[in-house]
Amino acid sequence: MTPRLAVLFAAALSAATCSVASARRSHAPTAPETEAVSDSSGRYDYYVMALSWSPTFCQTHPDEEEQCGHKGYGFVLHGLWPQYEGGGGPQRCRTDQKPDRRTVETTLAFMPSRRLINHEWHAHGSCSGLPPSAYFRLADRAYATVRVPAELKAPEHDLSMRAGDLRAALKRANPGLADDMLSLHCSQGDLVEVRVCLDKSLAPRSCGKRMRTGCPVSAPFTIPASR
Repeated sequence: MTPRLAVLFAAALSAATCSVASARRSHAPTAPETEAVSDSSGRYDYYVMALSWSPTFCQTHPDEEEQCGHKGYGFVLHGLWPQYEGGGGPQRCRTDQKPDRRTVETTLAFMPSRRLINHEWHAHGSCSGLPPSAYFRLADRAYATVRVPAELKAPEHDLSMRAGDLRAALKRANPGLADDMLSLHCSQGDLVEVRVCLDKSLAPRSCGKRMRTGCPVSAPFTIPASR
């Protein structure tokens, strides 16, 4: 083989190798994108408290025995989320801390899922500027600030409501709560959760930007019965 042919052969072989490698990469499974870890712990403007309607959750998660094992829950705490006035909030702040066993056992009284407790700490509590025990004590206090309307404490039958009806019931049970302090969220015609905006002293306050209601405005939606 002449030197020129040897060079051409080597170039062709290199191109073929690169083409095979590229093809293999294109057919390889794509790694899921990971959420960037934030260094914004303790820097936020207010809280959003998310109250999950447990019967709706349990319709699609019957395997969640702690929360859905025929406990009859109504509203449970989904989370207490640090927020910015401009919308959104810090998430997954750098920390080596995690809830200890005593904190988890205490928190189960109002957030009845170990999986949820650990998720909420890493996703949101880590950005509160508080250690886990203090963060979940604060979450407990926040949960106690909102009174559940009598008709929603443990309904034995499915309820049908419009957004205005639910807002009115919440405001009757909580004097001082206004429409711009809460948002409602539905999925497939069922109530999923109510979100209430709180200042850092846990008093209700107007929500910041990008807090929109996700329930029909005029059409009724269902609030599944406690089971």
